[in-house]
Amino acid sequence: MQCFIHERAICESTNIGAGTRIWSFAHVLPGARIGCDCNVCDNVFIENDVVVGDRVTIKCGVQLWDGVQIHDDVFIGPNATFCNDRWPRSKQYPDSFLQTVVEIGASIGANATLLPGVVIGRGAMVGAGAVVTKNVPPNAVVVGNPARIVSYCNERQPSRGNETKVATAGVSEPCASLGVGACSLIHLPAFSDMRGGLVVADFASDLPFAPQRCFFVHGVPSHHVRGEHAHRVCEQVLLALCGSVNVVLDDGKRRAEVRLDSPQVGLYMPAGIWGTQYRFSEDAVMAVFASHTYDAKDYIREYSEFLRFVDSAHA
Repeated sequence: MQCFIHERAICESTNIGAGTRIWSFAHVLPGARIGCDCNVCDNVFIENDVVVGDRVTIKCGVQLWDGVQIHDDVFIGPNATFCNDRWPRSKQYPDSFLQTVVEIGASIGANATLLPGVVIGRGAMVGAGAVVTKNVPPNAVVVGNPARIVSYCNERQPSRGNETKVATAGVSEPCASLGVGACSLIHLPAFSDMRGGLVVADFASDLPFAPQRCFFVHGVPSHHVRGEHAHRVCEQVLLALCGSVNVVLDDGKRRAEVRLDSPQVGLYMPAGIWGTQYRFSEDAVMAVFASHTYDAKDYIREYSEFLRFVDSAHA
């Protein structure tokens, strides 16, 4: 199957995949590479040092400049703007352009602006008109100027898993499974009278492991994100001692989002789970009990590496 190039389009590249359609008044320069089954709409301009993956949709009025990489299954809405020079001056060109990357399955809304050098993570969603000044984590939904995370995608990701499940810790059943790996909610013994409340954690019986380390997270601005990593060996239990925080769990195939808002309810995260914390309330204090002492080598900080780790564990 050959590609289709409209008679009013200018396509100077010979590296166009089968099944790709390039419509009228689009202009593709000689060095550009475009994959299979893409749809390049009217009035799109694609410069030389641009790589576009398979099954990508590029709507009308988009310009992809040198240094832009678009991975498979990406959607780019009309008039989305990509920048590649932080200090543009007329007739002055940098030695090389910053790399802007949109990873697999991400979507860029209409009229969004991406500053040079940012990475839009796998499955992320950039809202219409957003101005992206920093990297966007995998599966995050960002809106506004500057763009901030407001939620995480609950839609199916390309070739991976099911919909996100959402639970509020304070109303969930004891030891409730969340459908993401072996993650679960643990209800701790609590006592209350006129003198106040008391929550007890017996390490030998109330937690799935005997903690070797404990740390506390507090004073996090509501628009900031913590976590964004997985552990190879270490297990954790998270509790909101004060206030509330949302935790996104990801086992590589399924995701769940839990709102921790009670010191009586702990969230158990086994090894091999990608965890992200966001939407911290102003008074939030989160306690984390860990099964192992700190080891930098136990951390997986890149989502693509995490997916490879998950695949190898199930091979």
